[in-house]
Amino acid sequence: MNIDLATRLIQTLPSSAPGLFNPWMERCSFDADGNGPEQRTERLAQHLDCTARLILVGEAPGYQGCRYSGVGFTSERLLMEGAIPRVACNSRLSSRRLPFSEPSATIVWKALYRHGLADSTILWNALQLHPFRAEPWTNRTPTPAELAYGVPALKLLRDAFPEAVLVAVGRKAEQALAELGVSVGAAVRHPANGGATEFAEGLARLVTK
Repeated sequence: MNIDLATRLIQTLPSSAPGLFNPWMERCSFDADGNGPEQRTERLAQHLDCTARLILVGEAPGYQGCRYSGVGFTSERLLMEGAIPRVACNSRLSSRRLPFSEPSATIVWKALYRHGLADSTILWNALQLHPFRAEPWTNRTPTPAELAYGVPALKLLRDAFPEAVLVAVGRKAEQALAELGVSVGAAVRHPANGGATEFAEGLARLVTK
């Protein structure tokens, strides 16, 4: 478990901000008993405990994934199924009747396993806070000012894994990282909206480089 790195990453972020949820510092009213900032921090630390070959960077967390799991592109359902390497979870994360399932998370992890990358990939976001509208179970595009919150953590993560290739997932993430002055080693199609095949093909090209 890489709790030191997880803690340092979290400390670069604001503990709270209007319209943004910090999964590792804030508690959600829909958190299940036994799931909160401390547990999400622990899962992040477990996820970071690897020799990273790739760091996949999306735009921002979603309510079906990182808001409750504490790990990018990772849903409650996948954790409950034991599908996420390094991260142990045997209890519910949300009080929702059924565990949250994030389509993009399912596609990402399926492709990582297919190409032998599940044990050597870190999942992250340009903005690590969940941007929401009036209700917590919503997503929205972060503003440029909000994206700037994520730069220190991105640079810290890159420095912690200097051999890993930073990969933008989707055009929004690629554009956001470029505007923030964060250089990436590659970019792949976002798996949402029919992009699953192109996303997997993009990963395959990275493997063969």
